[in-house]
Amino acid sequence: MKNNHLISKIAALSLSALLTVGSFTACSDSGSASVDSDGGNAGDNSNATYRTVEQIKESGKIVIGVFSDKAPFGYVDENGNYQGYDVYFAERIGKDLGVDIEYVSTDPASRVEYAATGKVDIVLANFTVTEERAEKVDFALPYMKVKLGVVSPDSAVVRSIDDLKDKTLIVVKGTTAETYFEKNEPDVQLQKYDEYADAYNALLQGRGDAFSTDNTEVLAWAIVNPGYTVGIDALGSADTIAPAVQKGNSSLLNWLNDEIKSLGEENFFHADYEATLASVYGSAANPDNLVVEGGVVD
Repeated sequence: MKNNHLISKIAALSLSALLTVGSFTACSDSGSASVDSDGGNAGDNSNATYRTVEQIKESGKIVIGVFSDKAPFGYVDENGNYQGYDVYFAERIGKDLGVDIEYVSTDPASRVEYAATGKVDIVLANFTVTEERAEKVDFALPYMKVKLGVVSPDSAVVRSIDDLKDKTLIVVKGTTAETYFEKNEPDVQLQKYDEYADAYNALLQGRGDAFSTDNTEVLAWAIVNPGYTVGIDALGSADTIAPAVQKGNSSLLNWLNDEIKSLGEENFFHADYEATLASVYGSAANPDNLVVEGGVVD
């Protein structure tokens, strides 16, 4: 399948990067690698950034980048606590590492930067795997799969790309929706925002005709926002969602892969779905169409 092919290509990219780093990048006293201004590993280790699993354990804390405004995947509740599908996974990571978690709020456009520069140890922010991103960060095995969706007002439901003619489509910068429409539908007029909250507000306020992002998100949003319909619920090819770490951090990458495989044996991500998504989607989604167990995409 296409997903397996993409995962294989990404694994090859990651291995190539590791071999390259091993050939010319020395580790500092702390075992960290350095990063150049473009987020790639540099030969000079004076700006050490990533941390190995042992360093994370020794520090007693792991830093994880998540969304703070993208319910039900990553958001801050009324008590100021992070919640959601990604956060449920993050909590298990902290538990299994035996460390506390420091959450760092990220937005779609900054996810690559945060992982590539070591600002966070792991990005768990509904991060879709793409070949372009895999050149800058290392993706672990996937734990979810998605396509794009388009939500619009009931008064003018967008049910096909043709319905977007002479209309404005809202997207968030740095997302696969932005990439998809720029590459495949250049005639569609895009209105771009940095934050999901701003994008949804634009739709609610009538500043755009429709909004596109992962189908998992727009389906959930439409359920709690009467008057809006997901007229397109599966656009483009199926993509996978996976954790990301800094390029070359094989210690943390390997640990994450082993963790995802192990969690798959207990159907952890189906439990995650039941705890965080089932009440949102109800019968609107089949968990088997969204959840990936053990890093294996059906």
